Amino acid sequence: PDATGVGWVFEYALVDESGRHDLQELRSFQDWHLRYWLSSVPGVAEVASVGGYQKEYQVEIDPIKLQAYNLSVPQIKKAIQRSNNDVGGRVIEMTEREYIIRGRGYITDKEMLSKVVVGTDNKGTPIVIGDFAKVQIGGNIRRGLVELDGKGEVVGGIVIMRYEEDALKVIKRIKQKFKEMEPAFPKGVKVVTTYDRSTLIKDSVKTLSEAVTEEIIIVFIIIFIFLLHVRSTFISIITLIVAIAIAFIPMFYMKITSNIMSLAGIIIAIGDVVDGAVIMTENAHLKLQENPTKDRKEIIIEAAKEIGPSIFSSLLIIVVAFIPVFALQAQEGLLFSPLAYTKTFAVLFGAILSITLVPALMVLFIRGKIKPAEKNPINRFVIAIYKPILRFC
Repeated sequence: PDATGVGWVFEYALVDESGRHDLQELRSFQDWHLRYWLSSVPGVAEVASVGGYQKEYQVEIDPIKLQAYNLSVPQIKKAIQRSNNDVGGRVIEMTEREYIIRGRGYITDKEMLSKVVVGTDNKGTPIVIGDFAKVQIGGNIRRGLVELDGKGEVVGGIVIMRYEEDALKVIKRIKQKFKEMEPAFPKGVKVVTTYDRSTLIKDSVKTLSEAVTEEIIIVFIIIFIFLLHVRSTFISIITLIVAIAIAFIPMFYMKITSNIMSLAGIIIAIGDVVDGAVIMTENAHLKLQENPTKDRKEIIIEAAKEIGPSIFSSLLIIVVAFIPVFALQAQEGLLFSPLAYTKTFAVLFGAILSITLVPALMVLFIRGKIKPAEKNPINRFVIAIYKPILRFC
């Protein structure tokens, strides 16, 4: 199918609460009705059936009788295939009207199958399957089963999404299709969702939101504690939000959907994105402390020029480190490439913003009195611990 290894987005089970339908009937409903309904949903590549018994007509041949009639198994197979078929006979015109001719020959029960003619004997009498074989309805050989919550066997289905489709939209269409088709279900049968990718995606989005919120709080606290300057904290916060927002633009044009792997790449990149802004802000504070009488704007620009290239190149090294992931092929490449792309986008935009947006934000937000680092009690405490360790090493 037009799908990948991560296209498994939805799974369901058919549960009979009335007890009127056995596993064979549920599997037939899944194979011949529900599967085709769901396959018509836009974005669905395939619907696989699992569990239950596949209904089949079984012909148990008596070899002695078969030999007596001078027949072979291939002849029987060919006769059944020819008899189990619908054919069209074009049209017939009667009383200035045309009627479409159709021959309905599909086998619908075991009695019809037992009456299929295979040949004739020496007297010209038709030989039917029931003369030398026993026809019964049974289940195909099973290679597995499906249980639900340890309460017994059920019949299930697995929906595979097409490549590059949006999982959230496809799952929404699937659920809508279930609602539309519910009146056509056998009485007492209902659908139980056993796996829903949209839940994981929403959880991933929630995790991303929580990670960004936590990062914003941590950055605010750390910068405020060490710099004692509230407005400087907004530089890193704004840079982080803008970098993440811009990262979704190439995702849109490259048709990278918001799934577990792509959002994980952005979450991983959060720490790298804010590093440049934090270092630039700290260096600007240091230069302002050293030159309190000079023009503030010029000092901030010089501070940005001093370490801007180093920050940009260091972030580019992180971007380059993920290039080998793009060389992965087959299922591994399809699985990990969204993570590599989104992390690369976030870090790359973070590097660009560190030498473009951050200097402008520093000019805008770094105002007022800048306290020297030695007047900060936390800085003094850290330096007091750090200096002896450095001398010892």
